[in-house]
Amino acid sequence: MTGGERASAACFAAFAFLIALSFAGCQPTTTTTNTATTNANAANVNATNMNAANANATNSNVANAAASVPDTQPVTLAVLDALFADESFARDLKSKLSLTDEQIAQLRRVAQEERAGLREANASEGTTQGATARATEKIRGVVGADKADQVLSFARERWASGGAEGGSSTAMTATTDHPNAVPTDTRVVINAPAFRMDVFEQGRLVKSYKVGIGYPEFPLPAGMRKASQIIFNPEWTPPDEPWVEAGKSKVKVGEKVPAGSKLNPLGPLKIPIGLPSLIHGGKSPARLGEFASHGCVGLTDSLVEDFALELAQLSGTQLTAEDEQNYAKNKTETKAVKLAQPVAVELRYETIVATDDGVLHIYRDVYDRGTNTEQNLRRVLEAHGVSFDQLDEQTRARLLDALKQMARDALGNPAEGGGTAVMNSNAKGANKNDANKNDAAPNNNASGAHVTRNVKGQKGIAIPVPQLQGKGYPVPVGDAFKNDQQNQQQKAGGTKKGKRR
Repeated sequence: MTGGERASAACFAAFAFLIALSFAGCQPTTTTTNTATTNANAANVNATNMNAANANATNSNVANAAASVPDTQPVTLAVLDALFADESFARDLKSKLSLTDEQIAQLRRVAQEERAGLREANASEGTTQGATARATEKIRGVVGADKADQVLSFARERWASGGAEGGSSTAMTATTDHPNAVPTDTRVVINAPAFRMDVFEQGRLVKSYKVGIGYPEFPLPAGMRKASQIIFNPEWTPPDEPWVEAGKSKVKVGEKVPAGSKLNPLGPLKIPIGLPSLIHGGKSPARLGEFASHGCVGLTDSLVEDFALELAQLSGTQLTAEDEQNYAKNKTETKAVKLAQPVAVELRYETIVATDDGVLHIYRDVYDRGTNTEQNLRRVLEAHGVSFDQLDEQTRARLLDALKQMARDALGNPAEGGGTAVMNSNAKGANKNDANKNDAAPNNNASGAHVTRNVKGQKGIAIPVPQLQGKGYPVPVGDAFKNDQQNQQQKAGGTKKGKRR
């Protein structure tokens, strides 16, 4: 098993944020077999060449990708421990930062001690700020202040890009510099607070999906990733994380759960998008638009099959609904389809989004990043050529009131950017009976703490701003986003796919 396959996940929080971003159904640990033929047929040659040219153009921007990683992206000791699961990380610390073997070994040790502490100690509430401060102090104690800054910067870049497997191959205008940026190339864009995933083909939005996202305790990262393969009938190896054998879980750490098993939370297929995340099925319709995983993007089985066909078409890869049906006939046989060209996947965290129908959407700050501020609101409006001060008084008042209402975390606490953990809380407002039965992760971890399954209260507010008409991010396209439950019910003998509209 490779380092990337063994990699465990990292958490944003303090003491209690388990390092499980690679988790119950969210860990690319499977060795796949029987790679399917993926060369595009003659009819797809032009599309393939177009995607190849696009991939080559974006690959040339790899060096610029690091510049888009915000300095505020937190690096905790848990994150560091997860990164060390990929052996190339240690090698790069030595070759690129000139750390000694002894220093690297000490960094490993302090990161592992943090992980052991998560397993052994009683969970307690904490913040991302506290966790990052502790990490900085420990790292400085090992390598000194100057080198610590380099280590943190390098770790931040590696974590944002997803590491060696599924790492960034593209770079576009960073969302921190250009809010609600509309891609001009071919890529998938996922905005966690909106519970939305969009498929862009040569700058045109062709389909939107409502998705489930990582629990606040196991949030989705932000940054550029890529999808290189689709794995049908994936096996699942439970990671060595505290929550795996907690509660009434029927799985054991390291014991492979076969494809097709009721205990396998991945559904019919998974798409690795870099450590520690996947896009996968296995979710009930009720979990779309909710928290649904330990750090992955979740879809229903029918929607993930539909998305796989979209992804194959974007990459110039030959894959049909009939192919998917054939794979489904033998659920115990894992097959990997390598994409003819990797497809960029951009993970965003934008709580203020202007759409081209003249509406400003303000979403709940579900990961407590402190993004719903007047300063950020003004920045988003100005990016689309609209001045907050020139809006009428009633609209300004409505926008500020919406900001205040949405500047709260998933439990309704004020969101001030600390990434507050909720590990010992009872997750008030969460419906424990609304659990996804296909998700192998229990509702509690080894310390008896609960994940936050639902957002308490309203998730978003939409306010018309006529000055935004024709500007901003495109509104959702396709029924998959608007009518996902109906889409699930209409599944009959496999996903059908027509030509692009």
